Amino acid sequence: MSKKTYVIGLDLGGTNSVFGIVNKSAEIVQSVSVPTKGHGTAEAYVKNCVEALNPLIKKVGGIEKIQAMGIGAPNANYYSGCIEDAPNLEWRGNVPLAKMFQEALGIPVVLTNDANAAAIGEMTYGAARGMKNFIEITLGTGVGSGIVVNGQLVYGSDGFAGELGHVIIEKNGRDCGCGRKGCLECYCSGTGIARSALEKLSMSRKPSVLREKLSSALEAKDVHFAAQEGDELALEIMADTGRRLGEACANFAAFSSPEAFIFFGGPTKAGELLMSHIRNAYDENVLFVYKGKAKILLSELDGASAAVLGASALGWEVQ
Repeated sequence: MSKKTYVIGLDLGGTNSVFGIVNKSAEIVQSVSVPTKGHGTAEAYVKNCVEALNPLIKKVGGIEKIQAMGIGAPNANYYSGCIEDAPNLEWRGNVPLAKMFQEALGIPVVLTNDANAAAIGEMTYGAARGMKNFIEITLGTGVGSGIVVNGQLVYGSDGFAGELGHVIIEKNGRDCGCGRKGCLECYCSGTGIARSALEKLSMSRKPSVLREKLSSALEAKDVHFAAQEGDELALEIMADTGRRLGEACANFAAFSSPEAFIFFGGPTKAGELLMSHIRNAYDENVLFVYKGKAKILLSELDGASAAVLGASALGWEVQ
C-alpha cells in the first residue's frame, strides 16, 4: 500500500489562495488561506505560500506523505502548467506556477483552470454526481466556467477552452481586464455586481441602504444582503444580473446541450433572488429544441471546498 496518503489542493482566487491537505476519503484535514495579492512577484508569492503550508505538512507527517499537489487558478493552462496573462492577478506574462511549486515543495504539481477544478469537485462530490454533460459557472472576482462533455473536461487545443466569462454580451460595454469591452464578467462577477450598484446609485435617487456604504467599500454581498431586506434598488441589480446570466446560458446551451448549469461562488448566496431570474431569462431565450431540458442548479459544495477538492483530485491522478 502506498505511503502517500494525502494530496494538496490549491484554490487560487483573485483575492485569496486557499490550500487544503486532503486525504483519500476526500476530507480536508488541514487548510490555510493566503492573500493572493500583495506579494509583488510570483516568486515571492510561492515562497510565502510554502512558508504557510510547511506547518500543515508537518502535522500530517511530512512531505513524504504527500503524493502531489493540484492547483485551480485563473487563466491556468493544464498542458503547460503556466498561468498565462490572468487579468485578475498581479502577475503578467506566462508564470510557470506548477514548476515553481514543484521545485519549492519537491512533489509533482498539476495545474488547471479554477473553474475546471470546481467542475471536477462538483462532478465527484456535488450537484453533478452522475452527470456526464454539464457546465459549472463560477461567480467570484471574475466569471469562470468548467465545461464537461461526455464525462470529460473540455480543454481545447491549447488548454484554454471554456472562458465563457469573456463572451461579449454588451457591444462597446464596460472595460474588461482581458482588454476587451462588454464581457459577461464585467456585469455578473462579484466585482461587476458592485459596479452595477455604483452605477445605479449614481443614476437614481431611489432610497437605498447601499448609499450608506463608501463606494470603495461596496461589495456584491452588500447588494444581496440589501435585496434580502427588500431594498428596491438592490432587487433591480439582482434581477439584471440574473437576466444577463440566463441569456448567456441560453446561448451556451447551443454548444454542448448540457444536463445542467451549476452555479458556484459568493454571489450565489443570494439564492432565489438571483437564481429565479437566471431560470426565467434562460427559459425565455433558449432555442426551442433545448427548452425544458437543462436544470439551473446551485452548487452543493460549500465555500472553497469545491475548488480545493477539485484541484486535489488532480493530485491523485499523478502516478
